Amino acid sequence: MTALVWFRDDLRTFDHPALYAASMNGQSVQAIYFVTPEQWKAHDMAPIKADLLEQHLNSVGAKLAALGIPFDVLTVADYAAIPEALSAYCNAHEITDLYTNRDIGIYELRRDQAVQSVCDQQKIHCHWFDARCLFAPGTVLNGCREMFKVFTPFSKVWLKRLMAEGFQVWPQPECQGESIEWQSIEVDYPKRSSADWLGNEDAVLHQLRQFCDDKLSEYGVNRDYPARNGTSLLSPFLALGVVTIRQCLAVIQDVMGYIPSDESEPGFIWLNELIWREFYQHLLVAYPRVCMNKGFKPETDKICWPNNPTNFQTWCEGRTGYPIVDAAMRCLKQTGWMHNRLRMIVASFLTKDLHIDWRWGERYFMQNLIDGELAANNGGWQWAASTGADAVPYFRIFNPTTQGEKFDETGEFIKRWLPELNNVPAKYIHTPHEWLKVFDPGSDYPLPIVNHAEARAFTLSLYKDA
Repeated sequence: MTALVWFRDDLRTFDHPALYAASMNGQSVQAIYFVTPEQWKAHDMAPIKADLLEQHLNSVGAKLAALGIPFDVLTVADYAAIPEALSAYCNAHEITDLYTNRDIGIYELRRDQAVQSVCDQQKIHCHWFDARCLFAPGTVLNGCREMFKVFTPFSKVWLKRLMAEGFQVWPQPECQGESIEWQSIEVDYPKRSSADWLGNEDAVLHQLRQFCDDKLSEYGVNRDYPARNGTSLLSPFLALGVVTIRQCLAVIQDVMGYIPSDESEPGFIWLNELIWREFYQHLLVAYPRVCMNKGFKPETDKICWPNNPTNFQTWCEGRTGYPIVDAAMRCLKQTGWMHNRLRMIVASFLTKDLHIDWRWGERYFMQNLIDGELAANNGGWQWAASTGADAVPYFRIFNPTTQGEKFDETGEFIKRWLPELNNVPAKYIHTPHEWLKVFDPGSDYPLPIVNHAEARAFTLSLYKDA
């Protein structure tokens, strides 16, 4: 009798209920992961994320090998090819039980239904675990037993359940036998170096601990300022499932001595960001239309976006003439990551200053982000575009100049990514064209691509018409 653990977006050995349950069942344990290049391409996986995934596949493979658990990484084209490949693997290795943690996307759910059908035919017992969220999607509901469409009541019910039920973090399984050799693998997909990011589970858990020790209590003060090193930088690892919300809660509780439950308590603001992640994942399951290029609010699909491709390319290149937007976009292009405040600013600018469909921005982010994740990315874009659940009202339109003045007052972040503005005084850093035309008329930094006031007026009419 052999148990097979199927890894997906859960590249870890700690707090992995499927792996732990398989190891405790008295069976020989093996593990498998499917690389699906065509599926990843269809879902716009960024090359830098693929490289980080490769790092963590090798990290998990080495840790499993040390525990005596073989880990096979197989390449198939896409999700549709997995049921047949898994069936053949199970036959070849005499697999009797399949253990895995549930996914939440509509295409992943369809894949898993096909796998369940194949396993039923082969009399393989499937064990499914809810590990992605603290509470399984579909279990945090309003009084009518429906999914919340507004964040605040969702978060209140979520917190109430947390305080009443607590949470469990599963330990790493014990050794299953003698350690075995791990042969490093390469992922068959275009890659871009992720060497600046942590490549193993233990280092990520250490970073979580360091953040909570050093920055958690001041997170609410520092989180909106991109020049400050005030965020956790854990989003790529949450996206790959290297670390979980339960582990985050455990470290918060250990450091603070309690789980904060309202804004007056240190640590709550970061916890609230984790709850937003949960909210978007629950929405994805309750309203699968958002997985399929649809607005959460159906009426917003009627918006007639002008979609100027030249303006879109200018936004992608960070050449809009609005320094905070351009610095953010160049940071994304070079590092594969963007500060959350900047994500809101550039998304608002694309949709409400350039009047380009939010789906264009959503896709561009997925193609470049090291932490690209459907639920969080889609939720963020639909929030900014006023098409999503509990989104910003359509008439709330960020002014990119005043956003820069508020969150990067002296231009420290801007100058880090726009070296052509290094000589511009702080007084003019958010409107550099006023200074450049007098003191550096030869500068190639562009004039603002649009007039914000005029663009705002057009946005209001665009949404009202829809």
